[in-house]
Amino acid sequence: MKADNKEAILAAAKRTAMAHGYAGLNFRDLAAEVGIKAASVYYHFPGKAELGVAVAKRYWEDIAADLDAISNQASDPLASLHRYPEIFRTSLQNDNRMCLSSFMTAEYDDLPDVVKHEVRAFAEVNVAWLSDALTAAGVVEAVDSDGRAGAIYAAVAGAQLMARGRADLSLFDTLIDHYRATGLLPA
Repeated sequence: MKADNKEAILAAAKRTAMAHGYAGLNFRDLAAEVGIKAASVYYHFPGKAELGVAVAKRYWEDIAADLDAISNQASDPLASLHRYPEIFRTSLQNDNRMCLSSFMTAEYDDLPDVVKHEVRAFAEVNVAWLSDALTAAGVVEAVDSDGRAGAIYAAVAGAQLMARGRADLSLFDTLIDHYRATGLLPA
């Protein structure tokens, strides 16, 4: 089996999970989208849990790389923090999808333990990045950075959830602007 089939399956599974969650992952549907037989999906991923792990892990790894890119491209840590909501906004711009991790977190009780681990890793990566950026920008002391980072992560994910539920990207932007105006997000 071709390695590019595996990548195509992961890409299709990511799109599906961002629209329908873990419960929406169906091997036949993924195979049809990729243009292969369902047996080929099973060749790369023996079961749904293995596929869920691979998709969730790839997702948080990709987001970690995106966060690093934001840090490297921004002029300073405060500019990085200003760009943070872009990651969540991008999902909404892509057919009103939402963060794969947020969707799977909503299904948390029904996820296999191995998938739960990868879903938690996404939140941990985000909170760690935010914590480092908040401290580097001098917004908070290191002792307070994890709490503030968690609040920002939850607020931005919540803004995405509200905007998705209304299919209204401008609502996301409005909420982010309010977070900045009230001081939750550095301006």
